[in-house]
Amino acid sequence: MELSRHIAADPREPELDNVLIETPMPEGGGWLSWPGRLLAWVWRKLPWHRWTWKQRIVRTLAGMLALFVLMVGYLAITAPLSKSLQPMAPPEITLLAADGTPIARNGAVTDKPVRISALPPHVWQAFLAIEDRRFYSHWGIDPRGIARAALSNVTGGSTQGGSTITQQLAKFTFLSSERSLTRKAREMLIAFWLEAWLTKDEILERYLSNAYFGDNTYGIRAASMHYFHRQPEKLTEAQAALLAGLMKAPSRLAPTNNFPAAQKRMRLVLHAMAEAGYMTPQHAKSVPTPRLDVRNRAELPTGTYFADWALPQARQIEAAGYAGQTYRTTLDSRLQAAAHRATRQVPAGTQVALVAMRRNGEVVAMVGGRDYAQSPFNRVTQARRQPGSTFKLFVYLAALKSGLSPEDTVPNTPIEAGSYRPQNAGRAYSPTITLEDAFARSSNVAAVRLFNQVGDEAVIDMARRLGVSSPLPMGDPSLALGTATMTLLELTSAYAGVAANSFPVEPRAFPVPEAGWFDWLLDGKRSLSKRDHEAIEGMLRATVNRGTGRAAMLRAPNFGKTGTSQENRDALFVGYSGDLVVGVWVGNDDNSPLNGVSGGTVPARIWRDFMREALGEKAAPPPRKAADPDGPVQPLDVPDLGDIPVGDDNRIRIENGQAVLSTKVEGVPLDVTLDGQGLRIEPSGSASPALRSSVAPPPSATP
Repeated sequence: MELSRHIAADPREPELDNVLIETPMPEGGGWLSWPGRLLAWVWRKLPWHRWTWKQRIVRTLAGMLALFVLMVGYLAITAPLSKSLQPMAPPEITLLAADGTPIARNGAVTDKPVRISALPPHVWQAFLAIEDRRFYSHWGIDPRGIARAALSNVTGGSTQGGSTITQQLAKFTFLSSERSLTRKAREMLIAFWLEAWLTKDEILERYLSNAYFGDNTYGIRAASMHYFHRQPEKLTEAQAALLAGLMKAPSRLAPTNNFPAAQKRMRLVLHAMAEAGYMTPQHAKSVPTPRLDVRNRAELPTGTYFADWALPQARQIEAAGYAGQTYRTTLDSRLQAAAHRATRQVPAGTQVALVAMRRNGEVVAMVGGRDYAQSPFNRVTQARRQPGSTFKLFVYLAALKSGLSPEDTVPNTPIEAGSYRPQNAGRAYSPTITLEDAFARSSNVAAVRLFNQVGDEAVIDMARRLGVSSPLPMGDPSLALGTATMTLLELTSAYAGVAANSFPVEPRAFPVPEAGWFDWLLDGKRSLSKRDHEAIEGMLRATVNRGTGRAAMLRAPNFGKTGTSQENRDALFVGYSGDLVVGVWVGNDDNSPLNGVSGGTVPARIWRDFMREALGEKAAPPPRKAADPDGPVQPLDVPDLGDIPVGDDNRIRIENGQAVLSTKVEGVPLDVTLDGQGLRIEPSGSASPALRSSVAPPPSATP
């Protein structure tokens, strides 16, 4: 505290003359007090202190009015008032690859607008009761509602919003999802504008005809048909209350996904209707819970396996229901093309799936089958198949956690006791084997013995920690060999957790948000000890270097595990190198055995070919022209025209904008070109006109 010094001189007390007295100065004195002194000087210069109290009130109100006019002028320029009275466009989502290439466009499920006069009163009353009881008396905003919501939020009550139906209409039809005071001010301005130019019934009709009701459904007519298969003019009180309850959180409360929550919210709406005087409390309690009547809807596929998986995630993104939204995904067009080239080597009639993700879960490539046009069923995300020996990752991690090390040994002799007696591939046995060799060579008997030693609870717990959510049976030793089914995406995500040593890893179609400073304290991530992580990576590396995964070897360090299910019904290879984690599955949809295909053959080679191109060990085709986000959707699940085989020794390629068929006739390579000038046949690579044979088009041909 700084002290002020002055001389005290009291004529009645001569002895105190010239005595130095120190008194404390106010806090913030010294050089820090100059802002206060400046404000005091400005205050003294203003005529405020000479004004009467009436002048102060009048001039303060005038200043506030001027500030309000300036704010309204600014918002009027920046707010979309001109389009607020125009017909609303149906919501559409466009998905882009990471480079901006459009990969899918998907419109919402909509229907004709409704008329308030044609609806039963209990339909619109349900929405007014729960969303805006004073809708017919306010001018677009409800000060009482805002005050009530603010009081509830401040006093720790349930979190409430003070937006009116008019404000909600302005928000979900004309504004973005930005959370800011500026956006809120624009929302209020548009609400005033709507109230000035539309009647209350017209506002309510627009609201009911455009609100989001979950399940990609917009408008009460589309929602009533989707959930109850009836027109909104015939909705019962219970059905109307259930639909009105969805407004709070349409995706979370959609009855097709969470019926108990939707039912609880419906009861709250009925209670609100009773409080508003639309029905008696006794009647509200007696309203029965409605039954859903969801009919199969002809869903239009998007054209790619990845987009089919990504679109539901886009709908979950905040403000995903707004019109004209464009979302950049994590899909890498270059890696997607490399995945298609790598998966072409599967035997005829056999299905294939490949998923590539970064260590943080961002999916960069996805092939869900041989041909999307023939089968949009996604074998990465929808097919539940046995992982085979790739499941041994969890067994050996549990063993390492229990204190074992890669150099410890386990018997590698046939199991001759008990009801479950697995065998090693090729009946290859030995008295003992180290854990590292047992993992690399995929010894079945060693894995089962380790499973019995550490216990099924430890193995299942390790799988759960790494993000496996599929059912894993207790007390079944065959679980050690991967007999429980799961998706390839789920399995690959678990390996990504090991690669990053941070798990569980959530697979994502959209970029992972950048973590804040303290997010790591709350994200619930776990990791392996340095000893265990180095040990399991040594085992995964040994599998590729000298074990069953030698066909997947790269020049760069890579780690992986082969898997083959019972009777060779599923063949897998899952591994990682650099920042990429990739899972490959080969099998038949009818679950029939594969002929001579195991995890260390075709899947390992597919994995290697993809990774060689992804990591730059193999030259990739020249890049395509720059992407146009507003251009047409690119069918990334269709191979390049130049990659399409047409019979033995035949290929189609693009040359100078024309399709050219390269073939052989009696061993002579020929190029066949068909264009507006006719059919041309010439030796492959020849440009001499003398060697060409032309067939003119018929007279009726269009040039």
